Order: sequence, then C-alpha cells, then structure tokens
Amino acid sequence: MTIPFFPPDLFDDDEELLLDVVAEVATAPEQRFILGSRTAELEAAIRASVGAADAVACGSGTSALTLLLTAMDVGPGDEVIVPAYGCAPLAATPVLRGATPVFADIDPWTMVVDPVEVEKLVTERTKVIMPAHMFSVMADMPALRRIATDAGVRLLEDSAVGQGAVLAGRAAGTWGDAGVYSFVQVKAFGMPGEGGLVVTNDPALGRTVRMLRNHGQDGRTRFLHHRIGYNSRFDEIMAAFQLHRLATFARRLDRRADIGEYYTARFADLPGVVAPPPGRDGRCFYVYSLLADRRDALRDHLTAHGIGCHVYYPAPLPHQPAFARHAAPGRDWPWAALACRRQLAIPVHPRLTDAQVEHIADEVCRFALSRGVPMPTEELT
Repeated sequence: MTIPFFPPDLFDDDEELLLDVVAEVATAPEQRFILGSRTAELEAAIRASVGAADAVACGSGTSALTLLLTAMDVGPGDEVIVPAYGCAPLAATPVLRGATPVFADIDPWTMVVDPVEVEKLVTERTKVIMPAHMFSVMADMPALRRIATDAGVRLLEDSAVGQGAVLAGRAAGTWGDAGVYSFVQVKAFGMPGEGGLVVTNDPALGRTVRMLRNHGQDGRTRFLHHRIGYNSRFDEIMAAFQLHRLATFARRLDRRADIGEYYTARFADLPGVVAPPPGRDGRCFYVYSLLADRRDALRDHLTAHGIGCHVYYPAPLPHQPAFARHAAPGRDWPWAALACRRQLAIPVHPRLTDAQVEHIADEVCRFALSRGVPMPTEELT
C-alpha cells in the first residue's frame, strides 16, 4: 500500500468540469480572462459564506498579505509581530514593505503563536499583529483581537490554511481587520493553479485592496492610477472552477475533520507522540501534524510502510538566512525550535479511504508502542 501525502488525483473527479469551464470562458463573447463576472461571483459567494463585508480575489495568499500590508500603510520604521514558526511569507511580506518582522514564540502544543509572547512584544512602533493559523489549529484569535484593540494596532489574520474553520461561531479570516485565504493546490480549498483572497469587514480597506491588486486602478476608469499598485489579478477560469467546487467544500472539510478526529482518538496517550488538541471548534485540518520525540525515525518508519509524510519548516523564521538579520539579537524562540525538531505531518486529505486511514494510524501506533505495549485498534466510523 502506497499512500501519498498530497494526492496526485486531487482533481480527477472534476476533470470534465475543468474542461467545461475552459471552453465556457474561452468562447464567451466578452473574452474576459481576468477580473470578470466569475471572479465577482466567487468573491460574493465567499463573502456571504463567512459573513464579511468584502472579499477580494487576488493572485496568491502571499499577494493577499502584501496587498493588505500595503493598504495598511506599513513601511519603514514600522514593526509587524509575526510567529517565529511558520511559512516564509509571514516574515517576507513585512520585509518587502521595508518594515521589521518581530518574531513571537509559539504555543508548544498547538504550534500557533502564543498571545502572551505577542503582548510582550508590542511597542510604539508596532503597526500590525499578524498571527497565522497552523496545520489544523486556529490561533487564539479572541486573545489576539483584545491585544490589538488595546494597543490600537491592526490585526491581520493569516488564514491561508484556515478557510472553512470556525472558532466560537466566527469564521477564520474574520477575526482581524482583514484575513487572507490561499487557493494553491494543496490547501483545503485548493485549485489547479495559484490564487488567494482577502476578506474584511472594513469596506474602505477592501476598496483599497481592490485597487492595489490591479495597478492602483479603481475599476471604473482604465489607465487612471490612484495608487502605486501590483499585478495580482484573479483568473476567470479558476473563478468559474472554484465557484462550482464551493458547493462541495463543506463535505470535503467534514471528511478531513472525521479523519483528524479518528487520528486524535487513536493517538491519545501514545508514548513519545503528541496529537493536536481534540474537537472541531477552531480546527481546520488542512494538515494533520504530530509532535514526535523520535521524529526522523517515525518518518522513516512510515515511509518504509508506504505512507507519505512531510516535515515542515526545518528552522524557525528568525534562524532562516533570509530573515536572521531582522531578528532581535540575544533572543531565542525555544518552542519554535522544538517544533522544528518534532513536527511530522501525516496524510489527512479527503481522498483517503477508511482502510488507508486505519493503516496510517496503525503504523503510527506500532512505532510508538514498539517496546512491547499492545497496539490499540479501533474501526473508523
């Protein structure tokens, strides 16, 4: 049995749909391939689904962060508080705006940024707090919302991996002044291409982002540029494709959550292996990540048994060569460093069969209990 971490057949069920929308867009009389009616429909559908005032589709999740930091007038002399553990755009986007990323350590279990650490780092130079949801867990947005409000700074919610998640009845992406989603292929609402989206309850911020994504034009008068902007426009074929797939998005998320809950039940109290927190509130199940004392040995064991797995982020962001010069001297981020040594993701995508899920769980348990403790068994229901 060979189980890939990212399935190569992710869009096999939608092949005919994709061909149909290519033909539909290509033969439409308006010949509009970017920022047309389908993009507007997708924006409206996602806006309604999360209860936001505005939704703006753009070129990628990274572009969405860049557009928002620009719209928030982040620049030289400003500080943006970001997690010390996570994807490079968290640090790169402030740096590219001339600002300084200030790295906050993470919670050792959930691997999301620790609000206590964030609050310690707020100064008069702080312009934005930019938490990120991580793997299958949303950041503590109520606490971060309070910190940002008390400090009078913007809260930018990186929900690139969190689309569809809900915390305390509120959708991921809507806790901050604005949030971002990513549609890159491997994300929960991924597509066969690049794309992203900004959601916000600040109409003025939404209007600015809408201009910035299209070279600073407002969409009414072509070649009239109100601001220096970017080329971060959304593709009409992908908009039509994602519009159709939005109807089944909840079903795919439920399948991911079912698999994640099964894993968490199977891995409870395993020696040397820590599962994510249980439950569905504030969970997104984009990636299911374990923390393992013998991470490399577990990875080798799973690989030998035909199970694809993935190590994310080999070093904390402030230890990466690109960002080290921006890190405060003399500081360390012990929980981020520990996560880099212990994190291992196992497959959780919705194309997994029950038998595959059980095989994956069996082998994780077999490894953890390899010193003679009986292996627990449980049917996936």
